Amino acid sequence: MNFGLSILSLARFQFAMTTVFHFFFVPLSIGLALIVAIMETIYVVKKDQLYKHMAQFWGRIFLLSFAVGVVTGIIQEFQFGMNWSDYSRFMGDIFGAPLAIEALVAFFMESTFIGLWMFGWDRFSAGIHCAFIWLTSIGTMISAMWILAANSFMQNPVGFMINAKTGRAQMTSFGAVVKNPQLWYELPHVLFGAFVTGAFVVAGMSAFALLKKRNIDFFRKSVKVSLIVGLVATIGVVGMGDLQTRYIIKEQPMKFAATEGLYEDSGSPAAWSIIESQNTKKHKSNWSIDVPYVLDILSYHKLSGNVKGQNTLNKELHAKYDKKFGKDMNYYVPARTLFWSFRVMAISGGLFALIAIIGLFFNRAGTDLIMRQRWFLWVLAICTFLPFAANTAGWFITELGRYPWVVYGLLTIADAVSPNVSVASLLTSNIVYFCLFSGLGIVMIVLSRRALRQGPDDLLKAADDAPYDPYGKGAFSHE
Repeated sequence: MNFGLSILSLARFQFAMTTVFHFFFVPLSIGLALIVAIMETIYVVKKDQLYKHMAQFWGRIFLLSFAVGVVTGIIQEFQFGMNWSDYSRFMGDIFGAPLAIEALVAFFMESTFIGLWMFGWDRFSAGIHCAFIWLTSIGTMISAMWILAANSFMQNPVGFMINAKTGRAQMTSFGAVVKNPQLWYELPHVLFGAFVTGAFVVAGMSAFALLKKRNIDFFRKSVKVSLIVGLVATIGVVGMGDLQTRYIIKEQPMKFAATEGLYEDSGSPAAWSIIESQNTKKHKSNWSIDVPYVLDILSYHKLSGNVKGQNTLNKELHAKYDKKFGKDMNYYVPARTLFWSFRVMAISGGLFALIAIIGLFFNRAGTDLIMRQRWFLWVLAICTFLPFAANTAGWFITELGRYPWVVYGLLTIADAVSPNVSVASLLTSNIVYFCLFSGLGIVMIVLSRRALRQGPDDLLKAADDAPYDPYGKGAFSHE
């Protein structure tokens, strides 16, 4: 009995679940590593002990996110071989090199310098110790680069040939894979998004503490540092998102058309739909609220220009790929998901910038205005969770917009799934993974909440006592 479930749908659900959950923690780790590095740098420059305690305190949250991220990453890689063996066989020669470099170079770099940073507070000079966290931060970014190099090949295959005997993709130019234009549009966007995530998690958690009027000076300075980073990173996200969008218009026009809810060609000038009701079965828009000219501005940075719709693009894709994949292939992507995911991203970017500007104004030196604006502290606190929604929406667009391919134009999702798995085994592993992820998520939230409730009191007290290990026994307890 399979309860109407298919191997393909369960495998896709498992990939989506593991990827989304893993990507909760990847940008958080990257962003927090940068925030902590900046805080410790301020301490080294200004010799202000409070910034040292800030680096130590937020370093605890960073270490939690890093640990959970490692565990979820292992699970994600494991299910490649378990559920997607045909994909692994097809892509192994390409996928293997970036992943090996990521593990042997970036991950070992992160792990080594995290250890030196954790246990070296009283064993190295302030400058050398600060270098450890910067090297850790750089390691997280290098790690992201190699993972995205593999993902970018799936979006835009380059530097390869198809072996006629095995049918597998073989790398012909490692340089071409590294120089893939998709990578260098995708990587900065992801990194800036990670910096936004770290910044607003620090700012949001600080807002929760300020609402209870705990360690006001400590958390106000945390808000200031994080919102400055958040504002700069938000500008970077928007800028790189614009460049990436213009690239996608040329390379993956079906993905772009879906994010804009276009089934028919827009004509010129092109209006942008704020909201829209779609009939995905008949491939048409029922109704929409449009703003004239805006789509032209977003697409071409001018007031004219036609954008192809999904119906036109579907015909073009059939003409291009029917000989290889057959006439029954469905090239329409999940249009509703992409349409609303794009708007979640866009609205989130605007909110991040607005909240950062207001927060820096309320929190400026010489005034306690932020403490008297409890409504804003609640807004800032809620923003602890908003970056995770924005990041997830971004990955929905990236991955679902590639449908029906797992490797664009080369390998379909249906052809990538393992031939020897069963509905029962996939259903079981989905349940196990879901329970495991739920448990890890609860542990992360509980320990982070406990660290926030405890606050930096132990660090501030230890400053007047003997040398103190901020990661020793009791760091995440009430003792």
